[in-house]
Amino acid sequence: MSDPLLEVTVLHARDVTGAQEGGADRLHLVGDGVGSTGLSPEPAVVSAVCREAGIPVFVLLRLSDSWATTGGELTRLVGLAEDYLSCGAAGVSFGFLDTDLEVDTEVCTHLAEALPGVPWTFHRAVDSSLDPRRSWRRLLDLPRLVAVRSAGSPQGMASGYDELLAAAEADPAVAALLMPGGGLLAEHVPWLLRAGVRQFHLGRQARPGASYKSYVQADHVRSWRLLLDDAAERARPSAGTAG
Repeated sequence: MSDPLLEVTVLHARDVTGAQEGGADRLHLVGDGVGSTGLSPEPAVVSAVCREAGIPVFVLLRLSDSWATTGGELTRLVGLAEDYLSCGAAGVSFGFLDTDLEVDTEVCTHLAEALPGVPWTFHRAVDSSLDPRRSWRRLLDLPRLVAVRSAGSPQGMASGYDELLAAAEADPAVAALLMPGGGLLAEHVPWLLRAGVRQFHLGRQARPGASYKSYVQADHVRSWRLLLDDAAERARPSAGTAG
């Protein structure tokens, strides 16, 4: 059983120290706007964060509050991604739906193939899709996808946790890609780990007052790091257990 990966949302370079010192494995950099989902940051912000960070940085590709995108936007997104990578980003994050509220595999594949060798995560759009189970089947076929961030519902994990856990328990391929985020609670962690989930995302939980107006604090992140590591250890079968 691999150690759980902990990803933390950062908004600027001032968030990096708290995330790293608290034990984050990866940073998810977003810009301002659209509440907790965010928009693409300026390349200067990406450069500043990557200079400060000693762990991988994935950067959000999103230009509007819609889960759809246009041909013109798609060209801009490819250019932005190339700028981010030249600034030191290790990967990107995006997620798009088509007009039928299905995963837009054409757009996602185009972006992935325009960035050869670059890992990426699918970012929350799956929660707004018409049929999340069918969406997961589409996601499993996309190239170089390393995680799917999902809360199980557009309203967050308070509404979607049960669905999320059931999906992970039903399919090891889903569990391997799933990165719960959007209202993750401490009580969710042991059950998700037992279902095979190995990636977890923190947003507001990493900040005092659960507010994006506060900076990421190391002690907040560390409490989750310790929780994940302890729960993962408890979930491992004992080395001396007889078969």
